[in-house]
Amino acid sequence: MKSAITICLVPEAQQGPFVFHDGIDAGCRAAARAGFDAVEIFPSSAEEFPASELPSLLKNHSLGVAAVGTGAGWLKHRLSLTSRDCDKRAQAIQFISALIDTAGEYNAPAIIGSMQGQNTDTTKRAEALQHLAEGLGTLADRAQTHGQVLLYEPLNRYETNLLNTQEAAAHFLIDNNLVQRGVRLLCDLFHMNIEESSVPETIRRISTIHPGIIGHVHWADSNRR
Repeated sequence: MKSAITICLVPEAQQGPFVFHDGIDAGCRAAARAGFDAVEIFPSSAEEFPASELPSLLKNHSLGVAAVGTGAGWLKHRLSLTSRDCDKRAQAIQFISALIDTAGEYNAPAIIGSMQGQNTDTTKRAEALQHLAEGLGTLADRAQTHGQVLLYEPLNRYETNLLNTQEAAAHFLIDNNLVQRGVRLLCDLFHMNIEESSVPETIRRISTIHPGIIGHVHWADSNRR
């Protein structure tokens, strides 16, 4: 198991649930000083990813990239995989695919969290879940070209009405053959603290449902501080 810490490069997310907000250079230096193995990067887009600076920073500080977030697509552009608008869904796929390619250059997976969609951006539940399954499958196939998994993060009820518990998400991935295609769960303890009666028991239970289904964990306090 390796440890990582988040670096947010999105000005609009200054109040978001991330640790470092002062740029990629300062973030990498702070991560190394704190003893982390890697950084998890939240960029504005693939085009704005700090590709020119990052390789030397990683080398100089003996860091890796643990994952790349895609949530700026929702935060800045209101793109989601479950939008009513098929053009918006296509734009969401394009936005995430570019970040999957970027992450792949650093042997890292991409995260699907807020871009799965929210309750204000879906039609009927069954239709929304169908769009989600299709989108995750397409993106997982893209990730596989880089030898990477795709991380799917169930969010709490206040952020989405799709899949709030880890067990519901696990069954969804299994039932839609998405685990076989390379989708893994990202277990975020902030969301789990809201939705699960027992975080340890939930992790044990879903690990028995499908060993290896958990690909990443976010350790966060209940107040995200």
